[in-house]
Amino acid sequence: MSIFLMVLLALVLDFLLGEPEKVWDRYPHPATLMGRLVNSLDELLNHGAARRIKGFIAVGVLVLVAGAIGLVFEVLNNIDYLGLVVNLLEVVIAAVLIAHKSLIDHVRDVAAALQKGLPQGRNAVSMIVGRDTGAMRETEVSRAAIESAAENFSDGVVAPVFWFLILGLPGILIYKIINTADSMIGYRSEEYAEFGFAAAKLDDILNWLPARITAVLICIAHFDRTALDVVFEDADMHRSPNAGWPEAAMAGVLDVSLAGPRSYDGEMTNDLFVNEHGKRNLNSTDILDAVRALNRSWFAMTGAFALLALIFWLM
Repeated sequence: MSIFLMVLLALVLDFLLGEPEKVWDRYPHPATLMGRLVNSLDELLNHGAARRIKGFIAVGVLVLVAGAIGLVFEVLNNIDYLGLVVNLLEVVIAAVLIAHKSLIDHVRDVAAALQKGLPQGRNAVSMIVGRDTGAMRETEVSRAAIESAAENFSDGVVAPVFWFLILGLPGILIYKIINTADSMIGYRSEEYAEFGFAAAKLDDILNWLPARITAVLICIAHFDRTALDVVFEDADMHRSPNAGWPEAAMAGVLDVSLAGPRSYDGEMTNDLFVNEHGKRNLNSTDILDAVRALNRSWFAMTGAFALLALIFWLM
């Protein structure tokens, strides 16, 4: 089975099934298992002296564990009578690690909650962002949801697909466990500034190219040259070396302003706006527009893999 067909099947399977609650109520999700390993290494190593070195050791362990699991499948795949079965298992695992369906569901939930009232909207968006939400206005809730949608389309969809395409199952497993580690320990707080340094930096490296691919994908899917101009002009203004790219693309295609000042732990940042001349007063309708933009981008990417799979099959 070609890698293009495997990626296509994984994308479609995720889109159709998402995160079936009945399955994950009975069995631990792979991301949960990854989180447990990260937490165990945190408890074991994140104390005393040389925390940055210990953080590099922790990341090394994560990469070795994830890579070894993936390589087991690669070895089994070379056994003739197991090849197709192993390929199908890899497709299922990849589909579980790709998060388009769950992403759009969570972003839609914010729009639905915001339509019921501002407190409900604040509560819903607090589930998907790390900034302070208690005093957010409607436009700030909407902006946070759209930014999260764009960034997580890169982190949760395009990047896993990219590393699955490039390095197979070992690639997507290594990417997801490092991305999980970054979300858990990759903070600049006193507790994690040293220990989480390696996880945060490796996550930045692994997301560098996928973030830029995501930005171009969003613009191409909307045939929007103006949005591409916004990306190249404003993406580097973002505090993150990667998040600014998909966010700038989303800002461009929706013609809204994203990023800008926000509050973390009670302190306001002085972040610049991306696409500063775009619409500033946002609401639930703009969130739903972002969901449609994500789906359109997903269909463009999936269509490209369908074409590649067909070409490879005909060769």
